[in-house]
Amino acid sequence: MTEQETIKKKQAPKSQKEVVILIRDLKKAFGDKEVLKDISLELDKGENLVVLGRSGSGKSVLIQCIVGLLKPDGGSVKVFGEDVAGMSDKQLKDLRIRIGFLFQSGALYDSMTVRENMEFPLTRVLKLKDQGEIDKRVAAVLESVGLSDAIDKMPSDLSGGMRKRAGLARTLVVDPEIMLYDEPTTGLDPITSREISELIISIQKKNKTSSIIITHDMECARIASDRVLILTDGEFTKEGTFDELLKSKDKNVASYFNII
Repeated sequence: MTEQETIKKKQAPKSQKEVVILIRDLKKAFGDKEVLKDISLELDKGENLVVLGRSGSGKSVLIQCIVGLLKPDGGSVKVFGEDVAGMSDKQLKDLRIRIGFLFQSGALYDSMTVRENMEFPLTRVLKLKDQGEIDKRVAAVLESVGLSDAIDKMPSDLSGGMRKRAGLARTLVVDPEIMLYDEPTTGLDPITSREISELIISIQKKNKTSSIIITHDMECARIASDRVLILTDGEFTKEGTFDELLKSKDKNVASYFNII
């Protein structure tokens, strides 16, 4: 049995756990380039799953398929038991409210204050009209990421780490059930990277979120993961806890850990 077949077998749905994302035999290509090659994974409720891979390995394409931004060429992606490919535009919109997506840049609106960035999804997505409730939710989410004092600042006045925290707060303000983190520590210094990684753990515990964390940052993977999948050239080549993979004799796996 190949390593990929072993991973698929290990990822067969576990009846004792609630699976919130189930991917089977997913394929995605752009022209002649195969980016995802028949991959499978599952995300259990309350779990932090790290997908570890180098640039160009297919990590970001994977999470875009999960939220329906890209359509797979084969296989299936089920979120909360529903096939994403078969969803209508309205169903996709409703699904995305339940999924928080933290972009690499934080994706803040530069012309809005931090407060206005937080209010935007509440008024435009959740359609809230009670200003008292809006203020309460904004204050609570900014406090949870340590940005209460930055509420009236512009994004241009924030450091890289603060921008990342603000982007995370804007994602969390609508209370998503699943979080997708796309390279959450990219471009940050080691201390700030560690703070963001620890914040991911805090969010998991406080909000009971289930998360997929796309990264090539080994320290982030060590801190934030319950389980790690290594994605190499569009295929999952190894699965385990961080400590299990750290002890692996596989040369491909060892090449990641030799840099920490």
